[in-house]
Amino acid sequence: MADLLDRCPEELQMVLIDQMAEPLLAEPSQGPYVVCALQECRRMNVLLGVITKSLSDLEKGLAGTLNMTQAIEDLIAALTISEWPGRNPYSQCAWEKFSWPSKKSLLPQYADMIKRHGQLTSWTETLATPISVWLSGLFNPMAYLTSILQVTARATGSALDAMTQETHMTTYKDAHAIPPDSTFPENGAFIHGLFIEGARWPFGDEVEEPYEFGGAKVGGFLLESRLKELMPPVPVVYVKAVLVQPSWEPSAVGYLRHVDDVYEAPVFITTARGATYVFLATLKTVVPKNKWTLTGTALMMQQDD
Repeated sequence: MADLLDRCPEELQMVLIDQMAEPLLAEPSQGPYVVCALQECRRMNVLLGVITKSLSDLEKGLAGTLNMTQAIEDLIAALTISEWPGRNPYSQCAWEKFSWPSKKSLLPQYADMIKRHGQLTSWTETLATPISVWLSGLFNPMAYLTSILQVTARATGSALDAMTQETHMTTYKDAHAIPPDSTFPENGAFIHGLFIEGARWPFGDEVEEPYEFGGAKVGGFLLESRLKELMPPVPVVYVKAVLVQPSWEPSAVGYLRHVDDVYEAPVFITTARGATYVFLATLKTVVPKNKWTLTGTALMMQQDD
């Protein structure tokens, strides 16, 4: 308990961040990203406040200076079994209520929270959008994807409701592999931190004939997963905002292209799938895409451990 309290990051200084953000909000190329960053910071501060208060109350309760409440007892029960407090639907401890969907146990998710706070701290130093955003580290990843559409719509004069996103896998293994002098790709942005289930994506020399697309080096196609490799990572992803084509079929989960060499892979926050759905990723395939439908191939934003 004391270790968790000591490791809990300080709340982000929203007064200073808001002052820094004010002149940037009117910029078409920055405004939507800045709004996304502000929303993420506020949600992080709410979670940190809840965690700090509940751990402090527990410390006081054990010391006999505060009456033990049901919320404190539920917190003790969760810590005892290394469960993220509040995951039990009957628990009165509110960590889960203000968190993101996750199946991780207490310590891995706590470390995940610290890493998310680190990304926001770095992002809000100047409010310059990172060259590649750890999409999995956002409370609301769809907000960042929508920001990409908004920036592109303003730059091209297109209607926002006539746009959607498509994805292209780059040859960059992770965010650190992106060249330092790189700029944002055409009508899009880089994201990282995704994993694939039911297939794998090639890296390095396995990528056949990489090519330049929209200012990014992309290549590869879906391959069969290796034995005992349940959820391998995928490279940095180039998310591009595009106009919806008349031949695409609108559906409840996004636009279906009906193109033979593109598999529309659902992207989920956790392996629970279902309600954690975020968007459709377009992945290149050289075999009939029905194969990947049968294997349940999908992208995940986090592993279970």
